[in-house]
Amino acid sequence: MSTTNVTCPKCNTTNRLPSDRLTHNPNCGKCKKPLFTGKAMELSGANVAAVLNHNEIPVLVDCWAPWCGPCKSFAPVFEQAAKELEPKVRFAKLNTEMNKSLAGRWKIQSIPSLILFQRGKEVARLAGAVPLVQLKKWLSQHGIR
Repeated sequence: MSTTNVTCPKCNTTNRLPSDRLTHNPNCGKCKKPLFTGKAMELSGANVAAVLNHNEIPVLVDCWAPWCGPCKSFAPVFEQAAKELEPKVRFAKLNTEMNKSLAGRWKIQSIPSLILFQRGKEVARLAGAVPLVQLKKWLSQHGIR
């Protein structure tokens, strides 16, 4: 039986789950909160290593700022994608104003910017607010359906 590591969005504990049980609403073994909520989790310097390096499912990060109009208009699209595509993908949001060093390390030059990570490595990047259909098409080009 294959297993998949998934980081809890609440306590950042890595949970090892049978791969065929990811869609059965699993809870964290430590804090007992749901591992998948259909909502994007907040990413910060404090949890970025655990989220990116300990999830064996892809992680899609929305880099945004509170003053950004396109970011605000894209937020519902990102949340809808989280509802539809978890647990195939872990969705996370990075407030670039609150996490300037991380945004600098990732060389964020425009927002919103989406970065797709697999096993801690950046595999793709998409700039700009896109409709849900286009986001799903982009993800499917990277093996997420």
